[in-house]
Parts: sequence; C-alpha cells; structure tokens
Amino acid sequence: MQGEPEQRTKALRESEGPVRATMSGNGKAPGPGGAKRARVEQEPQEGNAAAAQTAGVASTKRMGVGEIARQNPNLRFKAVAHLLTVGALAGAFSRLRRDAAVGVDGVTVEQYQEDLGANLEHLHERMKAGRYRHQPIRRVNIPKEGGKTRPIGVSCTEDKVVQQALRLLLEEIYEQDFLPCSYGFRPGVGAHDAMRALNWMVMNGVGNWILEADIRAYFDSIDRKLLMEMVSRRVEDGRILRLVGKCLHVGVLDGEEYTEPEVGTAQGSVISPLLGNIYLHYVLDEWFEQEVRPRLRGRAQLIRYADDFIIGFERQDDAERVMQVLHQRMERYGLRLHPDKTRLIPFQRPAPGAGGGGSSSTFDFLGFTMYWRRTRRGGWGCGMKTRKARLSRAIQAVRDFCRRSRHWPLEEQHSKLRTRIQGHYNYFGVNGNVNSLAKLQCAAERAWFKWLRRRSQRSRLTWERFKDLLKRYALPQPTIRVQIWVPSL
Repeated sequence: MQGEPEQRTKALRESEGPVRATMSGNGKAPGPGGAKRARVEQEPQEGNAAAAQTAGVASTKRMGVGEIARQNPNLRFKAVAHLLTVGALAGAFSRLRRDAAVGVDGVTVEQYQEDLGANLEHLHERMKAGRYRHQPIRRVNIPKEGGKTRPIGVSCTEDKVVQQALRLLLEEIYEQDFLPCSYGFRPGVGAHDAMRALNWMVMNGVGNWILEADIRAYFDSIDRKLLMEMVSRRVEDGRILRLVGKCLHVGVLDGEEYTEPEVGTAQGSVISPLLGNIYLHYVLDEWFEQEVRPRLRGRAQLIRYADDFIIGFERQDDAERVMQVLHQRMERYGLRLHPDKTRLIPFQRPAPGAGGGGSSSTFDFLGFTMYWRRTRRGGWGCGMKTRKARLSRAIQAVRDFCRRSRHWPLEEQHSKLRTRIQGHYNYFGVNGNVNSLAKLQCAAERAWFKWLRRRSQRSRLTWERFKDLLKRYALPQPTIRVQIWVPSL
C-alpha cells in the first residue's frame, strides 16, 4: 500500500513532472519595472440583448476615462457619475458570482435577476436622486491557521452591484496610477507574476536581504478619512465620493450583535480590494519609489500583493535603515506591523562550493517558501515550494471531505475530489514544486481509500481493488502548470 505512492513521488521529483503551461507574455522573467499590464474587458454573459448592448456602451465610455487618466496623470475628474448608467449597473451585475453568499436581506443573485430590468432602473433612480442607502454588512468568520478566524463581510446583492459599478469606474482611473510593484487584485496580473518578479529580484542580486512584513488587520485598520482624501486626489465628483463613503460607513451585523465601526473597510466586499490598493499605493508604493529608493546606496525592489509585501535589498545597511523608518511610516497612517512576523532575512546566493543544503535562510510569500536549491548545472537557483502550513491545511481539507462524502455515489465523490486537487495544482503547480504536489496526491489516495472502506462494516475493499478503481476514477496527477523560472538544461 505504501510502496507505490513513494516510488511515484521519487519518479516525479526526478523528472520535475510534465510541463503543461507556458509563461505569460514573451516567456522572459520580468525586470524591476514589471511586465506590461494586459487589459481584459469582460462583457455580460447573461441578460437580454438590450442590457448587453447598453453595458457594452458603458464599458467603452469607462475605457475612455482610463485613456484620459493615462494621458493626464495630474487630472482630477470632476464629473464621472453620469457614467453609472443602467447599462453600467447591468454590466456590474453580470460579473457577480451566481453562488455568492447572501446579505442581511436574504436576496440571492438569481432572485434579483428575476426582475432585473426593473430592479436596476429603480436602483439607478435612487442613486441619481441621492436616496440610495447601503444596507448593513453580514459578518462571517472564516477559520484561519492556528485556530484564528478571518472576518469576512457579505453585502446584499444590490449593494454588490453598486460596489462593482464603482470599482469598474475607479479602476479605470487608478490603473493608470498604480505602480508595477503592485500585483494584487488588478486586471491582467496575479500572484504568479509577483513570484516571477521575486525570482528575478533574487537571482539578480537585488534580494540579498529580504524585509518580510506583515500588516496587522490591514482592512480593519484603514483610516477612512485619509482614504477619502486619497480617492479625491483623482476624483472630485461629489456624487462618486458620497457613494464610496456610503460603502465605507455601514453597520456590521455579527450574529445578533450590531456595530458601526469608525475605521476600516469590510474585507470580502467587492470594492475593498481596490480601496485597499489605493491606500497602500500612497502609503507604501509611491513613498518607496519616490522617497526611499533614490536615497539608498544599493539596489532595492518592492513587491506587493494587496497587503502582503516584501522588499529586497542589495545592501544590508540599506535594509536596516528602511526597517527602522517603515514602522513609523505605517503608524502615521494608522497601520501597525506585526512585531513577530516582520523581520529582516539574509538571503544571499550560497558560495559555489557550499554544501548541498546551501543557506538555511528561508522566507514565505503568497503561500510559498523560498529557498536556495541546486540547479541541474550545479549552480544555485531560487526554489519555491508549498509552505508547510498551507500543504498541511490542503491535506486536512481533503481528508475532511473524504470523511464527509464517504456515502455519496462514487461518481460524485470523484468529481468533487478531483476539482479540489486540481484547484490546488493550478496555483501551487510551479516548476520545482512537484514534490509538494505529489504529497497531496498520495494523501488524497490514502484518505479516499480509508473512508471508502468505512462505508460498510463488511467492506472487502483492498488496496489492490482500490488501485483498479483508480483506473476508472483517476485523480489528477501532479503537473507543473506555471513556469516561474526557465529550468537549466
């Protein structure tokens, strides 16, 4: 029972697994300026033809605003609320998830869609007259590592439509201002692009010293007054600012307890990622690029994904100077760095004659652990593997699923289990990480075998019979889906 998975793991580790996906763009690693952002505009997939046509017109007008913002970096938009038309609201509605959780009013997306035209007309009329009011947010606590929870805010369907329309409009303006060091919740880029930039930084000597930072309860700590001042640097339209304010100043319903927090933006709402990016754009990105980096003696690079960020330095003295002032910079805007999770790590490339283990220094970023590994030519390269806590959590989630679904039909079990495993591969399937993927697959096979045997007290399912069953209901094989670095031949 144990032999075959171990042999398969060893074989996959030696071959690095098949490569199914190619790198984005021209296949080259991004330099410190980052890759050029691709603009992808999604059109509504549902609704009548008239709604789709008007949504398309609204999309074109939004893109025109983005072009004006790009050509005029210092322009402050005074009249853009007229772009929030019924068509813009229809386009925003089409982007909502159909299985999204419901807010305090209990209205689902499907129920809102039953009379979509009238609902959007009524919503637009209230927004235009200034009578729109954001309903309270329902708070849901999601379990995290270490027994902690993450508070997620769930808005009502109508409020999600307004937030989505606002996000699409403000995104067109601020996408022209955001710097290449920002990768989180932006069109055309994602976590794998941030990992490519990190790999480039380390391999080119910019990451000899890594400042790993963690902001405590970032979304709950944003100063709303400062945030509104930042938004008004580009948007002076009073109607837009009032709508943003209504999305911020809302009550929170946690079970039966109702509160009205004075700071923060609800994590999980549609517009929160964009507002969070705007806040850190001025607090961190611009400050580092315009004030900090020109004063350093060596090279340095910031890589930020939402509120997760690291800074690489070529020189130790530069890293220590920035470490000292970073706390003060954050506190000035109401943010605090976690004292135990914010640290300075030496991450120099090991000497050519160093032993097989190389440097013992590692650091975590976006669910991966970064370390030095031997390349096929005998040199040193930056390796990426799934963080231990994330891998353990994925394995435990698979075990729990197999236990809960053991009495389901085999076809349904297989479909759901396959989806879970493939989703993990799609994110963590980077080259050099096949060993971690194989551990998940082996754990999934053992868990499925264990709980299928417990479907009945008279089960005769042996490991040999289970292997025959896997030929029909095969689980996804560990596969490299994303190229982060070009492997040495």
